[in-house]
Amino acid sequence: MRATRRDMLLAMGAGMGTLALPQILRAQAAAHVAVVGGGFGGATAARYLRRLNPDLRITLVEPQEQFVTCPFSNLYLGRLRDWDSITHGFDGLRAAGIEVIHARAEDVDGSARSLGLSNGARLDWDRLVLSPGIDFRWGDLAGYDEAAAELAPHAWKAGPQTQLLRRQLEAMEDGGTFVMVVPQGAFRCPPGPYERASMVAHYFKTHKPRSRVLILDSQDRFAKQPLFRQGWQALYGEMIEWVGQSDDGLVVEVDASTRTALTAFGTRHKADVLNVIPPQKAGLIAERAGVTDETGWVPVRADRFESVHVPGVYVLGDATIAAPMPKSGFCANAQAKVAAAAITADLAGREPPPASFANTCYSLVGPGWGISVAGVYRAEGGKVVEVAGSGGVSPLEAGPEFRQAEADHGAGWYASICADIWGTA
Repeated sequence: MRATRRDMLLAMGAGMGTLALPQILRAQAAAHVAVVGGGFGGATAARYLRRLNPDLRITLVEPQEQFVTCPFSNLYLGRLRDWDSITHGFDGLRAAGIEVIHARAEDVDGSARSLGLSNGARLDWDRLVLSPGIDFRWGDLAGYDEAAAELAPHAWKAGPQTQLLRRQLEAMEDGGTFVMVVPQGAFRCPPGPYERASMVAHYFKTHKPRSRVLILDSQDRFAKQPLFRQGWQALYGEMIEWVGQSDDGLVVEVDASTRTALTAFGTRHKADVLNVIPPQKAGLIAERAGVTDETGWVPVRADRFESVHVPGVYVLGDATIAAPMPKSGFCANAQAKVAAAAITADLAGREPPPASFANTCYSLVGPGWGISVAGVYRAEGGKVVEVAGSGGVSPLEAGPEFRQAEADHGAGWYASICADIWGTA
């Protein structure tokens, strides 16, 4: 039964949103859709808007000339991936007829329907898509600000921080301790910290076997917990220690200069490499656009991912309030396809098609040891709800062949979704 459900989800894969898209009448040729963010949400939206209506003018605004993905960046830390394999350019989108501007979106005027850019340009738009990812709540964790991140990297936005963290791991003496701080509140990629711990442990096992990994967690439960802990014990023995909130895992202050974390119970942990994942919120442009609420995240209409506060502005991915969908690249990709269909229908004066979404989140515990969690969702009563009986997690009793297949499925998913979005694998 489980294999059948997983096969169904894999078959849906990165193209989940595409299967449900009807043939939609073309909107007026002059309509302009501006898209902010070249990641899993924004680049997908631009790509699928072009597929649904070749006559639209589509502009993608992204400050980076190459996009480095958070998915699979942990494998770079574990030396199972090189940098180029997680880095993607935008030539494929340009070849599809999408204008790409490398600038930063600075402000949004929802009434005038205009977007200001860091290069001084101002774009008028008929519809605006924001996929701004996350920003950090600097200072919410005492002692941790942007300057501290250069000493105790977060690496929760893939790029220079990821490379800094790897350099620190490589420079660490064998026998040292890697300490990771997991934040309170919603954050990007719920299983991400635990996959990172796995990949760091793999690196230590193969290069610095006397070293250890300590996870200080603000929560008492985490995504795929039994599967991770089973894999940790099998692959790394006692190398990884996880401390939940109730057992004094909640960190209330850090001193990046001494690489020290202070817990709520007064315990000080000295690290050789300190990885602090700070509290998070929606990317800054979402706040400037007026689409965030008091939580710092963006409430959206579940059937189309349009802002509930500013008509004509659609918001995707990690920035949104879309639970039970997690903040994942797969979800951003699925949301973007739903939004693209809704925008195209709206410009043509039609109702959007029913919204449906899928997510499969793969994690690698070690080489050949993959695990996953999957779900199927729909819009109902203005909210995203999980389809009863869908999805599930990898079975605890699975054998080596199953774990290897999950690892292979994860690599296949990454290759296919990158091809779907940027035209690269």
